[in-house]
Amino acid sequence: MADSNTTDFTNPSTFILLGIPGLETAHVWISIPFCTMYTIAILGNFTILFIVKKEPSLHGPMYYFLCMLAVTDLVLCTSILPKTLSIFWFNSREIDFSACLTQLYFIHCFSVMESGIFVAMAFDRYVAICNPLRHSAMLTNLVVAKIGVAVVLRSGMLVMPHPFLARWRPYCRTNIIPHTHCEHMAVVKLLACGDTRVSSYYGLFVVLCVRGLDMIFISLSYTQILRAIFSLPTKDARLKALGTCSSHLCAILSFYIPALFSSLAHRFGYNVPLHFHVLIANVYLLVPPMLNPIIYGVRTKQIRDSFSLVLWLSD
Repeated sequence: MADSNTTDFTNPSTFILLGIPGLETAHVWISIPFCTMYTIAILGNFTILFIVKKEPSLHGPMYYFLCMLAVTDLVLCTSILPKTLSIFWFNSREIDFSACLTQLYFIHCFSVMESGIFVAMAFDRYVAICNPLRHSAMLTNLVVAKIGVAVVLRSGMLVMPHPFLARWRPYCRTNIIPHTHCEHMAVVKLLACGDTRVSSYYGLFVVLCVRGLDMIFISLSYTQILRAIFSLPTKDARLKALGTCSSHLCAILSFYIPALFSSLAHRFGYNVPLHFHVLIANVYLLVPPMLNPIIYGVRTKQIRDSFSLVLWLSD
């Protein structure tokens, strides 16, 4: 009888996730930093949401966007970690075909959403520093809500073709995915038979359309912001203005650098070991959700003060 994992089939009922190929014996040890990062991400982002909700002085555009970022981070890391840990701890490698496509959609959708939120936050900083007198008039609660809806719609619509392109492909190679989660090109490129150029080109289009354009918009915003900052008359004013942007810049770098590295390694790193690809893909999805609440909690005085006040009131 032919091996069920290599028999010709179309849209298999399940896929098998291998975890991190080549490092199976170290899965339990690798799970420790992964679980630690996930725990910090969950506690940190829920803390940000709680503080902003409790403190009326934080009910403004910057903190609303920060709450959107926290929710996005929670969904993003939760979309991969529970299944990854079940592979590491219980060797539970099977994933239903529909569940795999759902995970694929959530990963890419919320990655695109996070990029869009960073653009919105850069616009908020641009208005706050370059047009401070118009900030409250331009970024009303209604405008912030519309920006949030636009970010969600953009990500949902751009990523929607991914699961459909994956579902329409005949799978005749194998149902084994050498990864910890269902990532679009890992599913289509490695498993599907036939011409996969449409999926590959569309994936590249999304990367260029989202990360490329978003990074351009963020760069333009911060070019204007830095020009405005360095034209301020006093050193204290310049340092104060830079301080309001430093946390955002750190968060942007923690998101785009691993994402860019992962994308380049996946598309051009043909000699890079497979386990390194998988580790980088996990770092890209775990590190920003863990770091963002730490960055904003440490670098933003209003959040630090509000957190101290909440702790004091709870005693």
